[in-house]
Amino acid sequence: MPNYLLALTSLAVSLPLAAQAQQPPALTAQDYARAERFMGYNTQALVDHSMGQPNWLGGDRFWYRVMTAQGSEFVLVDPAHKSKKPAFDHAKLAAGLSAASGKSYEATRLPFRSFAFSPDDKLVLFSSGGKKWQYDTASGQVSADPTPAPSPGAGANARNEIVSPDGQRAAYIQDYNLWMRDTKTNKLTQLTTDGAKDYGYATDNAGWTTSDKPVLLWAPDSRKIATYKQDQRAVSDMYLVTTNVGKPTLKSWKYPLPGDKDIITIERVIVEVEQPKVVKFQMAPDPRRGSLADDISAGNKGFDDVDWSPDGSQLAFVSTSRDHKVEKLRVADAATGNVREVFSETVPTQYESGQGDINWRYLPKTKEVIWYSERDNWGHLYLYDATTGKPKYQITKGNWVVTELLKVDEKARQLYFLADGREPGNPYFTHLYRVGMDGKHLTLLTPEAGNHRISLSPSGRYFLDSYSQPNVPTVSLVRSLDGKLVTPLEKTDISRLTATGWKAPTPITVKGQDAQTDLYGLMFTPTTLDPNKKYPVINYIYPGPQGGSVGSWSFAPARGDHQALAELGFVVVVLEGSCNPLRSKSFHDGCYGNMAENTLADQTAGMRQLAQRYPYIDLSRAGIWGHSGGGLAAASAMFRYPDFFKVGISESGNHDSRNYEDDWGERYIGLLTTQPDGTSNYDSQANATYAKNLKGKLMLAHGLMDNNVPPYNTLLVVEALIKANKTFDLVVFPNAAHGYGAYSDYMTRRRWDYFVRNLAGAETPQDYQLTAKPDPRNATL
Repeated sequence: MPNYLLALTSLAVSLPLAAQAQQPPALTAQDYARAERFMGYNTQALVDHSMGQPNWLGGDRFWYRVMTAQGSEFVLVDPAHKSKKPAFDHAKLAAGLSAASGKSYEATRLPFRSFAFSPDDKLVLFSSGGKKWQYDTASGQVSADPTPAPSPGAGANARNEIVSPDGQRAAYIQDYNLWMRDTKTNKLTQLTTDGAKDYGYATDNAGWTTSDKPVLLWAPDSRKIATYKQDQRAVSDMYLVTTNVGKPTLKSWKYPLPGDKDIITIERVIVEVEQPKVVKFQMAPDPRRGSLADDISAGNKGFDDVDWSPDGSQLAFVSTSRDHKVEKLRVADAATGNVREVFSETVPTQYESGQGDINWRYLPKTKEVIWYSERDNWGHLYLYDATTGKPKYQITKGNWVVTELLKVDEKARQLYFLADGREPGNPYFTHLYRVGMDGKHLTLLTPEAGNHRISLSPSGRYFLDSYSQPNVPTVSLVRSLDGKLVTPLEKTDISRLTATGWKAPTPITVKGQDAQTDLYGLMFTPTTLDPNKKYPVINYIYPGPQGGSVGSWSFAPARGDHQALAELGFVVVVLEGSCNPLRSKSFHDGCYGNMAENTLADQTAGMRQLAQRYPYIDLSRAGIWGHSGGGLAAASAMFRYPDFFKVGISESGNHDSRNYEDDWGERYIGLLTTQPDGTSNYDSQANATYAKNLKGKLMLAHGLMDNNVPPYNTLLVVEALIKANKTFDLVVFPNAAHGYGAYSDYMTRRRWDYFVRNLAGAETPQDYQLTAKPDPRNATL
C-alpha cells in the first residue's frame, strides 16, 4: 500500500479516538440522585430525637412532638416536678382510634401532629381524617368529639384574627374597618366606621409584604387596642400581570419607591372596644417605619415599637424617621390621645433596636425606660429616666452585642437577655444572660459552647434551652431561671444520617478585606473528597445587610442545596462579611450608603485565603450564586469582579434600589438625593450600569409575579446586557412569586446544571427530576 494511503488510514482511525479522548466528562442521573440524597427532605428524615416546638399548658407544663427512628412520640414535661413522660398512652390511643375509625394505626405513627387536653386533663382532643376525636385517658376509648361545630359564618376571619389576652375577644379587618368578635357567642361588633380604601385601620401593607391580618396590640386588660389608620391614598402603585390564556389579570398595590414624594404613613390611634370609640393621638402622622426592621410588624408582638402600661392607661411608642436616623420615644395618654415626647436619639447612619425583637421597654411604675443603643459601637442596654428623658447609666457594655431582651423582672430589678460575641470562639453563637438594672452581677446562664435557642415558660420561672453548633447536633433541656438544670429533654441522634456517608460542613475563619477582621463561615466539600484533585469553588452569598449568608448558626442536617451541590464536584463556601449584622455597629455599617459593595471584597479575600489553606480549591474556576439580596450580589460580582468570578447565577435580585421598596434603600443607603449633574446617589449602585463588564457565564432568574422584588429589577439588567451585546441566560417563572413556589425544584436543577456545565466543564443528565418528599414518619397524616 502507498505510504500516503497508510497515512490516511492511520488518520481515519485516530480521529475518532482523539475526539473520544477530548469529550468532556459527564455526570449521570445516578450522580444527581446521589447528590439529591443530601437535600433537606432526605436528610431530615434520618435525624432522630430532635425536640419539636413546645406547646405550653397551665402551670408551666408543656408538650412537644419528637421524631424517632420508628415514627414519633408526644412528650409531656412538668418542670415543677422535674418530670418527663409520654403525654398519653400512645398504644391505647392507636387501638382506640383504629376501633372507632375502622382504619389501622400504630402507636408510633399516630395521624396527627397536634392535640389539646380537656380542662380536667382527662381527655385528649385531636383531629384526624377530617373529623374531631377525643381519647379518654382512663378508659382508653376514642370517640367522636361531641363539641358542636361553630355556627355558619362564625369566625369567618379566624385565620386573620388577633385574640385578646383574656381570650374573649378577637379583632379583625372588614371593609377597611376594625371589627371584633366575641369568641364565646360569636357576636360581631364594628369598632370603627370611617375606614376607606387606602385609608383603613390596622392595614398590613409594607409594599414588599402584605396580608389581611390586622397590625395591632391589645391592652393587658383586653379593653383597648393600639393600632393606626394607614394613609396610602397618594402612594404610587406597583403592577404585575398574570400569564394565562386570554387577557392577563392585573395586580396592583401600593408600593412606594425611594425618592417618592408620598410614602405610607400611619395615624396612631387607640380603639376602646366595650363602648366602641377611637382616640386619635394628638400628633402628626408617622412614616410607616420601625426601629427593628423594614416592617412595623416584624417582631414577636405583631405590632412593633409599642408598649402598654400594665393598667392600660398609657401607651409608650417609638416614632422612626423616614431615613431611620431619628428615633423618638413618646408616651400617649390612652384616654385623651395627648402625646409627650420623652427623649430622642439621632444616628449618622441607621438606628436599629436589636435582632429578632425590639429591645426597649417602658417601666411606668418606676418611671424608667430601658433603651437600646449602639452609640459605643456595640448594641447595648441603657436605663433612662422617663420623666426627664435623661440617661441614668449604661446597663451592659463591652465588645459584644445584645440581640434580644427577653424578660424584665421589675421587682428584682434584673434583666434577662440574649447576646452574641461575649464568650470565646464564634461571635455569632447566642447565649442567655442575667444582669442587674444597675449593670452589676452579669451572669452567664447557658455556659455550653454553641448557639442557644431559648423559650421562656409563661410564668418566667423556667426556660427551654436547645443548643448546638453547625457541626454538633442539638441538646435540649429545661433550666430554672437561674440557669440550673431541671430536666434533660432530648439529645439529637444522627447515627442513621452519618451511616449514609453524610458529613457536617467545616466551620471556617478567614480575614476580611482589611486583613485584620476575623470573618466566619462554613465550607462544604464532597463526601468523596480527594485532596489531590482540584475542585471548582462556589460562593453562596446573601449580603444582607439585614441578615447574612450563613443564617442560623444552629445544627441543621441540610442548608439549602449546599452539600448536594458539593457532591457534584464542588467546594461551596458560605461566609459572613462586613455589612452583615450581629457584630459591631461599624462592622454592620461597612456598606452603608453603597449597597453595591455587597461584602464582595470580603468574599474574594476569604476565598483566596481558603485556596492557600486547601490546595484542592481551584480558584481559577470560581462561581457565585444568591437569591434576592444574594441575586443582587451575584450579578454585581460578575460585573465588578469579572476576572475572579467565571460563572454566576442571580435569582430574584433587587438589582436597582430605585426599583425596590422605599424602606430598604432609604434605611441602608439614605434618602435619594439628586446631584448637580442630574444623577442621584442611587444611580451608580444599579447593576445595569456595570452589565457591560460581563466576561463569564451569567444566568438570571425571576418570578414574574414577584411582589417583593418586582421582576423589572432583573429586566433592567437584561436590557443593559442586550444593549452591551452580551450573551447571558434567562429563566423566568410565570405566575411565580419571590421564592418560585412549585418551581423551586426546577430552579435547583437548573442551578446544578449551570455550574456543572460551565464551571466544572462536564455534561449533565438530561432534564433530571428532583423529587421532594415528606418525612415517611409523617406518612399517616
